[in-house]
Amino acid sequence: MSGLSEELTTAVEPAAGPTPASRTWRAFRRNPLGLVAAGLLVVLLLVALAAPLIADYPRGYGEDVLAGPSAAHWFGTDHLGRDIFAQVVWGTRTSMAVGLGASALAIVLGVAVGVGGAYFKRLDGVLGLFVDVMLSLPVLPLMILVAALAGPSVTTLVVVIAVFSWPEVARVVRSQALPIVTLSYVDAAHVMGAPNRWVLVRHVLPAVSPVIAVSVVVTASRAVLSEAGLAFLGLGDPSSWSWGTILYNAQRSGALSSSWWTAFFPSLAILLLVVAATLVALAYNDARNPRTRQDGTR
Repeated sequence: MSGLSEELTTAVEPAAGPTPASRTWRAFRRNPLGLVAAGLLVVLLLVALAAPLIADYPRGYGEDVLAGPSAAHWFGTDHLGRDIFAQVVWGTRTSMAVGLGASALAIVLGVAVGVGGAYFKRLDGVLGLFVDVMLSLPVLPLMILVAALAGPSVTTLVVVIAVFSWPEVARVVRSQALPIVTLSYVDAAHVMGAPNRWVLVRHVLPAVSPVIAVSVVVTASRAVLSEAGLAFLGLGDPSSWSWGTILYNAQRSGALSSSWWTAFFPSLAILLLVVAATLVALAYNDARNPRTRQDGTR
């Protein structure tokens, strides 16, 4: 099998020169919005990881109830006197964990279904019908129903959001994989007796990896939005802070109408993450597309 792998690899080995990854990275660096957005995502990830070093865990009660932003409380306090800056910092950890966890699970399911449907023609019809049915379902009511029945927890949110997010990934991956499986080097691998697993790992998955990379970022940002929406409805994990939980507490206490800071800062965090993820996805798409690449290479 090793001799077959070496022979196939040699047959399809590209000519020497800049790799597609290096050309994409070179073009991505020329996009200032993409770099700033990527930097913002890195900062949010670092905040999530270093939350215990940035702020104490918000618990109990405080003396300054509904105090506005000040030097003592940068983002103000809530109806129980708890620091909102600490809530936003610790909420970053939960929101990012749910977003990345749900995105990872949705990507695994979506890539498996999308690539499987494109490569195995006998399964394409059944898998395509299943994806179409999933996409036609009313997602938000079903997410609310399943989350309410399963009970509020971070694990429940990750699974529920992933279950209703993978069909979009599957459709995008399938559309990208369909022309790949008909290329000559894939047919040559089949003629030379390469097993399906080797062809998928060596040729099909690398070809759809750019779409997978974009899907990870976009799906994670949508998962954070979904988590915030479910938590705002009271279906979040009551034992942990998230940006949606902060909004839920502000709405339940009636502070939304009288104390703008209780909703502004968690909403701003959600907005920054979604906008940054969108800009990174757009910049990456432009960087890997030879027609829109700004470095003059093809």
